[in-house]
Amino acid sequence: MRAARQLEKKLYAPLLTVMTASTVKPIDFIRDTAAAPEPAGAENYALDTALLDLLSDTPKSAKGVVRLVGETVADLLYHLPCGAIERVACGEGESLADKAGETVTFELVVTGMSAPRNPRAPIKISGLTTGGELVNLVYFNGAGDFLQRILPVGARRLISGKVELYNNVIQVTHPDYALPPEKKSELPELEPVYPLTAGVLNKTVVSALAKVKDKIPDFPEWIDPTILPKFENLSRRAAFYRIHSPQALEDVEPSAPARRRIAYDSVLAHQLLLALTRQNVMISRPALLFEGGTADKLLAALPFALTGDQQSVITQIRDDLVKPQRMSRLLQGDVGSGKTLVALFAASFVIEAGGQVALMAPTEILARQHLESLTPLCEKVGIRLGLLTGKDKASVAKKTRADLANGEIDLLIGTHALIEDTVRFPNLGLAIIDEQHRFGVEQRLALADKGVSGAPAHILVMSATPIPRTLALTRYGDTDISILKEKPPGRKPIDTRLISAERLEETVAAVGRKLAGGERVYWVCPLVAESEKSDLAAAEARFEGLAECFPGRVGLVHGRMKAPEKEEVMRQFKSGEIALLIATTVIEVGVNVPEATVMVIEGAERFGLSQLHQLRGRVGRGAGASVCLLLYNAPLTKSGTARLETLRKSEDGFYLAEQDLKLRGAGEILGAKQAGFPDLKGFDPQCHQDLIPLARDDVRSFMYKDPLLMTERGQALRYALELFYPVDAKKYYLGA
Repeated sequence: MRAARQLEKKLYAPLLTVMTASTVKPIDFIRDTAAAPEPAGAENYALDTALLDLLSDTPKSAKGVVRLVGETVADLLYHLPCGAIERVACGEGESLADKAGETVTFELVVTGMSAPRNPRAPIKISGLTTGGELVNLVYFNGAGDFLQRILPVGARRLISGKVELYNNVIQVTHPDYALPPEKKSELPELEPVYPLTAGVLNKTVVSALAKVKDKIPDFPEWIDPTILPKFENLSRRAAFYRIHSPQALEDVEPSAPARRRIAYDSVLAHQLLLALTRQNVMISRPALLFEGGTADKLLAALPFALTGDQQSVITQIRDDLVKPQRMSRLLQGDVGSGKTLVALFAASFVIEAGGQVALMAPTEILARQHLESLTPLCEKVGIRLGLLTGKDKASVAKKTRADLANGEIDLLIGTHALIEDTVRFPNLGLAIIDEQHRFGVEQRLALADKGVSGAPAHILVMSATPIPRTLALTRYGDTDISILKEKPPGRKPIDTRLISAERLEETVAAVGRKLAGGERVYWVCPLVAESEKSDLAAAEARFEGLAECFPGRVGLVHGRMKAPEKEEVMRQFKSGEIALLIATTVIEVGVNVPEATVMVIEGAERFGLSQLHQLRGRVGRGAGASVCLLLYNAPLTKSGTARLETLRKSEDGFYLAEQDLKLRGAGEILGAKQAGFPDLKGFDPQCHQDLIPLARDDVRSFMYKDPLLMTERGQALRYALELFYPVDAKKYYLGA
């Protein structure tokens, strides 16, 4: 890239002056041609070459390609095939009629063309094969004059396309190729098939790639020599060439060595970014000094024993806190596994050492819920609590901030209000972020950076959404990860049942019996309002219907409501003022109402496994037996049946997350563009999961030996970072 060349001169030159010539060789990662020699005088295209310039001879199609893949040669190269077409030749004596459904190449003599007056009607061009079979070539969207030029009557043409039978007549709709026989060399026997968008043809993408695939730049090798054999020792250039010019159908499969090599580049660059981020976050700070006496008092005050997982994670956190560097740890806990209690033990260590702790929750109701649940234990061990939210009266908030500044609050629980400039911690030692996916990275660091200069606060983020290990390494690879799977003693299993939506009246009657018995019920709907394009039940419509059945006992909460309105309804449900809560997925995580024993999920087949598990986890928190009713719309698809049956049989959130990954893929689980999940070019979560721990271990090992990336491979890795993450490269390492 030209930008990278300028960046090198500006930022790398000071580093290069301290390296010896024997250690570091000059690297030109844009024009290097060692991997695939070019004809004399040929020049490789730089990866930042604009496609509009490169494809200027076909400006109309060039705009479509740019809209599809992006603006540069790199974007085009990383637009990988999703399959390939193998063209079968129709040999002498063979019948096209026997090859219906196949992509076939055959010779045809054009005998006529029918062009209807209606421009929307198809144009049919008839012809005879060398075997004497009648074939109709069908084209839509007009263009009769153009077709007359390329398929004139009497012309012999080489046709390639998918053969179909329509009213017992052989037909090819929009043939892929219609060439004079002398241009047979232009017809590929195996053609890659690319993801497309409206208005862009596959042949347009193939044509664009034909202009660059022989001039692909090669970079210095940033893959460890011991790992490269896993990809048949393919260079980057050779891998791209094999993918875009496949010699066999296997070459475009995600499991092919070339595809895995390209995917590994992206994974490696991302793990490098995470390692540099970690290096930036886990900066030095004085080790905390404490004996653990407060934690011992907490343990003695508990009415139950800690689970083995809780004990293990508390030990991990304790070990982190006595090291001379900032802790950055993610605590993943399954529904009801006791994450908040672990966080309190972490807080006790810091408070005993003389520090303060902040616990930030995404909503006021969750913040107050934490205050309510932690107060009894904290009073027994002498931990002074405070609460600060955006809804506090000005006088209350002012006093809380003053008490905090005077050191009279040990543990401050709150919402986004904690990161305001007016909130000052004299000695913040630990920042705990609950439901971390509700906060951005900048918000999390804004809280942690309130620590004293020279002693940055430790960071503990918590998530109640189990994520498969490989995806966790991708999304949270810059942190240490702890997992809570065991449930505290006394948690009863939840009876999960599948019920057809046709039995809605029976379900409502069953809910009525539960309400009459003093129990509380959640009823979850996928949509807020009726949609003309969807047959899903709407929360508002369901609320109106159930409010008639149970007047004065039903509430409604959904994402379109203002925060104060939502929190007031949730308060009423917690207090028992209403007993039946109609909701969308806003109640998915964090809400704790022990009296709720029934969860009804309408349109359950439309949810993912992990989300269903989170919703189910809102019940089963008290002493009473709980039930989850999955209302589905028949008939269920095969995948829908598998998903609901899997949920019915298991309450292990981590197992369900793994199954969800297999059934739906990472994009569906995390959201294709969900914040924090990287766009790994060429990466297939189904086939490439093993590359993540491989890259993570390699990067961590290499960074231990070369933390400044000053060796020859270190320089190559810098280029990788600049290629995949140019903005972050400057932010996290280059200091620009």
